Amino acid sequence: MAFAPPRLLPLPPPPRCASAPTRHHGGPELSGPTPRVVVVTSGKGGVGKTTTTANLAASLARLSLPVVAVDADAGLRNLDLLLGLENRVHLTAADVLAGDCRLDQALVRHRALQDLQLLCLSKPRSKLPLAFGSKTLTWVADALRRAANPPAFILIDCPAGVDAGFVTAIAPAEEAVLVTTPDITALRDADRVAGLLECDGIKDIKIIVNRVRPDLVKGEDMMSALDVQEMLGLPLLGVVPEDAEVIRSTNRGVPLVLNDPPTPAGLALEQATWRLIERDAMTAVMVEEQERPKKKGGFFSFFSR
Repeated sequence: MAFAPPRLLPLPPPPRCASAPTRHHGGPELSGPTPRVVVVTSGKGGVGKTTTTANLAASLARLSLPVVAVDADAGLRNLDLLLGLENRVHLTAADVLAGDCRLDQALVRHRALQDLQLLCLSKPRSKLPLAFGSKTLTWVADALRRAANPPAFILIDCPAGVDAGFVTAIAPAEEAVLVTTPDITALRDADRVAGLLECDGIKDIKIIVNRVRPDLVKGEDMMSALDVQEMLGLPLLGVVPEDAEVIRSTNRGVPLVLNDPPTPAGLALEQATWRLIERDAMTAVMVEEQERPKKKGGFFSFFSR
């Protein structure tokens, strides 16, 4: 059964996006043609992927860059909770694909951030039309591109794992943000996901190392961001320290980057957003050695066995 494309209405407000790099109110320089489709993925669950997506989207909107954040988890969506929009999601991409509404009607605009809109793939316990399969989000991204006022960014929050949901989420993406924590289980999954992304033709992949504890890094009980970067062999978009405020922010449904005063994790995510906009990367530095005890084995011995 074929599905007719839904009728589209303009997506206000008008975006400040163009093919040439653009600078916004003294902010970062937007690089490349828009809209830029970026998938935020991890492979392993629980590393902070959805938190990262919510904060990148909020930071982009604060910089007056229109962004559509897409929750691509068809069964266990959470992005609406982190953005404080859980009570306003009544229509989803599944309803659009079924012809029950227009795409603009399924977009939920954030009250405090007018340049941020949320699109959920489906409601819990609902199913997508089988005729679309892995091309579901490709169609959504194409429809957003054709809109009268397309967004500058489309951020796709990818579900955990590498099954059909992963394939659907990465299909329209041109760039990827790979979120990991500095532990061996998350890194093995991240390395696997990086290979799958490259096989799918996504070459612009950057990593965010989340939940870093400098005290453990100095004591050689946790890998440093430099260790992670060397193991994965990918550019570093940001390093986010462990921060208790993340839990409070999540429970309030307010992105961490909106906190006043800012927290260490919020500042790190905001800096990562600037690098994302400019297609830039940061340089990890080695933690200074100050007469710390030598330990046998270590993290790299696990991978060398």
